[in-house]
Amino acid sequence: MDKLLIRGGRRLQGEVTISGAKNAALPDLCAALLSAEPVTLVNVPQLQDVSTTFKLLANMGVMSERHADDPSAVTLDAGKVANPEAPYELVKTMRASILVLGPLLARFGRARVSLPGGCAIGSRPVDQHIKGLQAMGAQITVEHGYIEARTPVDANGKPTRLKGARITTDMVTVTGTENFLMAASLADGETILENAAQEPEIVDLAHMLIAMGAKIEGHGTSRIRIQGVDKLHGLKGEQAHHIIPDRIETGTFLCAVGAAGGDVTLRKANAEHLESVIEKLREAGVSIESGADWIRVKADARPKAVGFRTREYPAFPTDMQAQFMALNCVAEGTAVIHETIFENRFMHVNELIRLGAKIAVDGHSAVVTGAEKLSGATVMATDLRASASLVIAGLVAEGETLVDRIYHLDRGYDRMEAKLRAIGADIERVKA
Repeated sequence: MDKLLIRGGRRLQGEVTISGAKNAALPDLCAALLSAEPVTLVNVPQLQDVSTTFKLLANMGVMSERHADDPSAVTLDAGKVANPEAPYELVKTMRASILVLGPLLARFGRARVSLPGGCAIGSRPVDQHIKGLQAMGAQITVEHGYIEARTPVDANGKPTRLKGARITTDMVTVTGTENFLMAASLADGETILENAAQEPEIVDLAHMLIAMGAKIEGHGTSRIRIQGVDKLHGLKGEQAHHIIPDRIETGTFLCAVGAAGGDVTLRKANAEHLESVIEKLREAGVSIESGADWIRVKADARPKAVGFRTREYPAFPTDMQAQFMALNCVAEGTAVIHETIFENRFMHVNELIRLGAKIAVDGHSAVVTGAEKLSGATVMATDLRASASLVIAGLVAEGETLVDRIYHLDRGYDRMEAKLRAIGADIERVKA
């Protein structure tokens, strides 16, 4: 099991190129199931979750090929899907595997999907997915750890299409919105999604589906309207879909520079997707400038402590809570952090305390009093974003910090240690 060894105390200087967004790439890859024609995606990040998705799709019969001239470009061909199933062995490590349910039902009229796994950061039930697809006419049971889903059959025994419906979820759900978007694109009639997620990754998926021939309006708002079409075509050549930059990777590097100090320019980054995080960093005294596809972050002094509350987009993202907490651990003053999305997303606190952080947790709130210094120690990653917070803390801690279980980090960060090393961090991957 690989680990990261970090020798802290170095300022960060130079340039980093931001990879494609994990949370956009996964639904985009699953959307290729909606067409019998080849679909090309560009800016696909090299992540463990992406590799797992390729394996999952291959198990169904989807052919995929990375382009020799551009390793970030991938063409998928779902023309010969023979096995519309997502087995537990491939689903257990990745929550997003539920995203195959909608497109499989919409195109093939049946799906068998294992209840998913992923980070242990709290309950993320799939009941909203099931209720929404049932409203579209799907017949769904949950047995032996699997979601068994079918559409009704016609007089000839052939599966019928899903039906358009008005779907109002009990809470805002990103993957639920994505599943309904894909399913409704091939349904009969009109589907209206109320209380829809508004994240940039939703907009990215909608743009891809529209390029494939879908009829979608309102993406990026809480009310999305989809008019189903008979079929979706492929995307090749100039029509290839470009995945948006990863806003969470971007925010992680912004926090790293804010905590460790330095002057770094992030290339292929979109500041508009991170307005709430950038606002908080500026409150902390970090200097940030941005253009159409770049962000420059400068930090020359100890940051100031800044409190925040996580909420659905466009508010402060829960996926940036741990990284900003790491910055607050070395900031001047005291900050209160309120986590409102996931009930178990403070598991990194005890590991940060091992490095000398001063944090007190009370229910869904954490009070962080900045320490003048942290000291290196061996710590253990508990989930994807927690692992990033430990790396940030290690960058500023005196001595050596060893981060264990970094397979969590590899799920969502494209060669993080290489990018940090390129801007001056003393960090290396240690093979167990």
